[in-house]
This record gives sequence, structure tokens and C-alpha cells, in this order.
Amino acid sequence: MTTRALTTTLAALCLSLLPMAASAACGHDEARMSCAMGTAWDEASKACIATTS
Repeated sequence: MTTRALTTTLAALCLSLLPMAASAACGHDEARMSCAMGTAWDEASKACIATTS
């Protein structure tokens, strides 16, 4: 196998695996977010609630 053929084969393999690597981070059911200043996450109600100071 020549160097050019090996390089072409390796490049084709990398390009064919690229979409699989990009989709590995997707598919989560929940998104992370933070509450606004002056509020905190309440696990029971699953919402941001105002904090008392």
C-alpha cells in the first residue's frame, strides 16, 4: 500500500467517524441552568424560588 493510499484511507476513516463523535454529547433529557441572582433552586418544587435575606 502506498503512502498516498494509506493517507487517503486514514482521512476517509476519520471523516466517517466525525459525525459519531459530534453526536456523542447530544441526547440529554435535562438541561442545566442556573437561577437568577436573589433566587435559589428548590429541589422539591423543581423551580427557582426567592431567597430571604
